[in-house]
Amino acid sequence: MKTTTRLLDLTAAMVLVVYVSFSPPLVSGDPGRRVSMTLVRDAAALGAFCLDGSLPAYHLDRGFGAGSNNWILQFEGGGWCNDIASCVDRAKTRRGSTRYMSKTVVFTGVLSNNASQNPDFYNWNKVRLRYCDGASFAGDSQFGNGTSLLYFRGQRIWNAIILDLLPKGLAKAHKALLTGCSAGGLSTFLHCDNFTSYLPKNASVKCMSDAGFFLDAIDVAANRTMRSFYSQLVSLQGIQKNLDPSCTHAFFPEPSLCFFPQYVLRFIKTPFFILNSAYDVFQFHHGLVPPSADQTGRWNRCKLNVTACNPHQLDALQGFRKDMLGALMNFFRNSTRGGMFINSCFDHCQSALEETWLSPTSPRINNKTIAETVGDWYFGRGEEAKEIGCPYPCDKTCHNLIPASTSDFLASNASGSGHNSRDDGFGERPRRV
Repeated sequence: MKTTTRLLDLTAAMVLVVYVSFSPPLVSGDPGRRVSMTLVRDAAALGAFCLDGSLPAYHLDRGFGAGSNNWILQFEGGGWCNDIASCVDRAKTRRGSTRYMSKTVVFTGVLSNNASQNPDFYNWNKVRLRYCDGASFAGDSQFGNGTSLLYFRGQRIWNAIILDLLPKGLAKAHKALLTGCSAGGLSTFLHCDNFTSYLPKNASVKCMSDAGFFLDAIDVAANRTMRSFYSQLVSLQGIQKNLDPSCTHAFFPEPSLCFFPQYVLRFIKTPFFILNSAYDVFQFHHGLVPPSADQTGRWNRCKLNVTACNPHQLDALQGFRKDMLGALMNFFRNSTRGGMFINSCFDHCQSALEETWLSPTSPRINNKTIAETVGDWYFGRGEEAKEIGCPYPCDKTCHNLIPASTSDFLASNASGSGHNSRDDGFGERPRRV
């Protein structure tokens, strides 16, 4: 279990970068224009610190024109740490300290300021919340043993950033969208209603999770690796008190289950959109087939290239998709204000890049791109914006990026060499399948 825990932290932290960092360069509204980091100077007074004690941060790109009073906030993703050793390691990287983060980033996808590539949100105020707590902005504790001192203050970081943004215009928002990718997508489930509580009563506030619908899955060795991991995470970082109280009451005596989106979703009151692949590559590699469940490497070739999967492995993947759709079925049938885009691409995070968000070659369901579907849902255009794609291999619109080799994949993640750029030094380009 310890090996699985460490690999979860290493690979989850970098899986988005691995799967997208090899794509062709993308064009933003102002190509090459970078958005500067803002440190939250008042965070210390709130006890809001990154794992290593550094101040939290965000990047703000001001809106303009008709979007001047509208806001989109995006939680950064990057895995979790659920034991002291992995958190100590994380605190020495950009995933646990603003000291190691790039001080400028390029906004693309849903954060792009290019009207042709992001027509519904291009002129909004856009904020990227940097991730440095290792618990989806939800912990509130600390650890010290005389040698190491770790701050588990994700919840306070969230509060500090919001309080910093309110006087900058967020308090007068007309429209707002809270979103995030991967661990940041999970943050969206955890903080959606709280976000709404900060904003004017007459504001149109909605939330969207991208690749954050992490399943309470049974892996191929019949274990619940993700459940065990999240249980340890919730305990270590003092998350339970920040979980939805209605959910924790309903799931007593296992309140940590409310860290899973499938269990907390029915308690969220704010309109919600779920963007996810039914074959999400992180969940495939670490929820369905974690290293602890495949110690002989029988799944290695399948993980590298789905066309190499044998019939038994394909059955397991189709079973995972079935489980995901089953967990979403109540939301699909009964949510009158919700939206969804569940496609069949072997991908992870699809709103952050133009290639998958909105481009001539973007993934589509019923000939609609992700950007079009999200926009229709947010602005109430047309019919219900709930799209579910057909099962693999029928979808021909996907960008299935597969790393060159498992050893390169893990070694690259372990090096902690990722940066906020299109080229993170991971070596060969992946294959498209």
